[in-house]
Amino acid sequence: MANKKVIIIGGGIAGLCTGVYLRKCGFETEILEMHTISGGLATAWKKGGFTFENCIHWLVGSKEGGPMNAAWKEVFDISRLEFYEDPVFQVLEHGTDNIVIYRDPDRLESELLAKAPEDAATIKEFVGLIRKFSKFPMPEGDSFLSNLGAYIAMFPSLPTLAKYRKLTMADFAKKFKNPLLNAFFSKGISQLSFLAIVFSLAWMAQGNAGYPIGGSMRMISLIVDNYKNLGGLIRFKARVSRILVEDGRAVGVRLEGGEELRADVVISAADGHATIFDMLEGRFVDEKIKNIYETYKPFPSYLQVSLGVDADLGGEPGFVVLLLDKKITVDPKTSEDALAFRVFNFDSTFAPAGRTAVVCILTTYDDEYWTGLRDKDKRKYEAEKKRLAESVIAVFEKRFPKAKGKVKVIDVATPATIIRYTGNWRGSMEGWLLTPSTGIKKLPPVLPGLKNFYMVGQWISPGGGLPSGLLTGRAISRRVCKENGLGWKMN
Repeated sequence: MANKKVIIIGGGIAGLCTGVYLRKCGFETEILEMHTISGGLATAWKKGGFTFENCIHWLVGSKEGGPMNAAWKEVFDISRLEFYEDPVFQVLEHGTDNIVIYRDPDRLESELLAKAPEDAATIKEFVGLIRKFSKFPMPEGDSFLSNLGAYIAMFPSLPTLAKYRKLTMADFAKKFKNPLLNAFFSKGISQLSFLAIVFSLAWMAQGNAGYPIGGSMRMISLIVDNYKNLGGLIRFKARVSRILVEDGRAVGVRLEGGEELRADVVISAADGHATIFDMLEGRFVDEKIKNIYETYKPFPSYLQVSLGVDADLGGEPGFVVLLLDKKITVDPKTSEDALAFRVFNFDSTFAPAGRTAVVCILTTYDDEYWTGLRDKDKRKYEAEKKRLAESVIAVFEKRFPKAKGKVKVIDVATPATIIRYTGNWRGSMEGWLLTPSTGIKKLPPVLPGLKNFYMVGQWISPGGGLPSGLLTGRAISRRVCKENGLGWKMN
């Protein structure tokens, strides 16, 4: 059989993993990436000698021999990553009061009971859930049979899942009297499914969610190297304007500028909304797809204020959330009464010796405000970025007096930045928000009336995250191989 060609739209995690799998099966592959680098939302950038991370907090599958690790090994040599296991997930502070959210369930329970004895029953309920789900393997395959062991192990817990699946973070927050514990669940994305934090802490309790030193850039570079070594092609600054369709089959793409590329199969690892309603002009939708894009909630957009600090902040928490007495105005629709800082004192690759890279994320659903300013009033756009940076720095320097007057590099990315470089719908930080109404069930990877076309990534997997790119890419690659009479070879 002559090698068939697959065009993959998007060079993020999903696109890269799909490319690796299909090359191993023998397909000719070309990834088309609109940016100048690979990674999509899994990215970081350098400025003034500092690296500012945009994505990875932890990687599910970091544990050798544990769930997901074997799947990551199929797409790159994960043993080349060095993982940092911080015993602390997060510290919440309000003035002199603080609560430490430990990764170890026993330490977590002791800390919470000591700081909030009035919430003893709810604390034990919460930590009990973490212990319960930390004992089960994570489904890591792309078929029912490959996940059968995990499903059987989890079967006795189905009543527990049914009980809590309808709760949001905000719902569970109401059970706490302690203001810091209430804030842990209610601040941030309060509509997120409560089970999302339970499973996250369960993976951490397993020692299976470490942070890779070097962050997303290091991990992406290893996947890219493997893909290229397998003979895969990547083309940058290649924005797809149309997916070409003939006789109900995807036959290639048209790039901005008019160039057309032909292929036997087209796979979109790009933004779901842009794929369906722009590249395919909304021609291949049914009521189910319309309902998804009209009713599902995407993750919010965000602004990232990144600081290069001429001070060694070793000994400080790597992730601290500060509850504020006075709200900070983000934009006309958004204000924040809590700021979260990631202090990269645990990754020496991000800053020169004696210095520290720090990142603060502020969520917003008002992406149109920021894109409108950038398009129509550049001066005000820059002024708003400066105002927000100054507000964040004032809070930061008060909490970290060692850094006062030592912020040497400032970088502010807005929803307009995210849309410009990734094309992600509404500047979303991921794809569909995992809520009680969405559940974890994956969405259709194909569109009605269109053959030889598939979707992979976070827009068909509510909850997003890096594993969604890997697992959806794996599932679709296996499907494409089978439909073209090719074996599944992962060695």
